[in-house]
Amino acid sequence: MSLQPGDALTSHNFGLQIDGVMVEYLQEVSGLSQEQDVIEYQQVSAQGKPVTKKMPGVKKAGNCTVVRGMTQSKAFDEWITQSVSGQMATARKNASIIVMDYQNNPVKRYNMRNAWCSKIDASTVKAGEAAALTETVTITFEELVIQ
Repeated sequence: MSLQPGDALTSHNFGLQIDGVMVEYLQEVSGLSQEQDVIEYQQVSAQGKPVTKKMPGVKKAGNCTVVRGMTQSKAFDEWITQSVSGQMATARKNASIIVMDYQNNPVKRYNMRNAWCSKIDASTVKAGEAAALTETVTITFEELVIQ
């Protein structure tokens, strides 16, 4: 049994799937959010009083940033290459951030529809430094579905 009622997830175990295939375990995910416009309108009630109503508007596309160790993950590297070279016919993919419990069971999914990489930053490389190299990748998506 993974989580008991009242247990919270820990933040150390998560990964990235592209088109249903786990391609990378990540160091960090930030900026993963969903937003939509709010439509506000006013009308007069049957009693003649002004009433303000709010309703959901258009969903907005989003971005998130992931940090990964500089590895030899060919699937992720190919996705980045396709994206930054403008090969959008193959670069737009469905991707998911998967959060797992302490027994590696998936418990939460952030599904990003038509996602592609819009930016990549490599960590600083310094002679004599004893640190792991990382890449920070910005993923742009058209829709976020949370499961």
